[in-house]
Amino acid sequence: MRPKFCLAFLLAALVFGAGTLGAHHSTTAVFDTAKKITVTGTLTKVDWVNPHIVILVEGKVNGGGSPETWRLESNPPSWFRRVSVGRSDFAKGLGQTVTVEANPAKDGTMYGYMVKITFADKTSLELVLPGQEDSK
Repeated sequence: MRPKFCLAFLLAALVFGAGTLGAHHSTTAVFDTAKKITVTGTLTKVDWVNPHIVILVEGKVNGGGSPETWRLESNPPSWFRRVSVGRSDFAKGLGQTVTVEANPAKDGTMYGYMVKITFADKTSLELVLPGQEDSK
């Protein structure tokens, strides 16, 4: 009876864990790290969640076009904790104009990987892609 329980538990863990594993992706697989865009607009949301934090900015890219909602993700919360940055450091900009430099999604959607964010008070956070922390 015990081997069947262990096998059932293992199968359940694989089935339920598969969704979580699929949610995490390679940064270079999704984003064009050779290109940069600048999004300037209103910071409307900060999601401080794993596997990556996500902010929403209602803004324009490279100063042109109509305002659109951009989804910009960055490093995981654990990375920010290691460099003494918390959710409140981003949340201070909610409702204010921010400028975000990002690597655009390869598929051309309004999605990017945040490299730097500058807040209305002119303070900024410059970010590092996962795996590049030790290369500086």
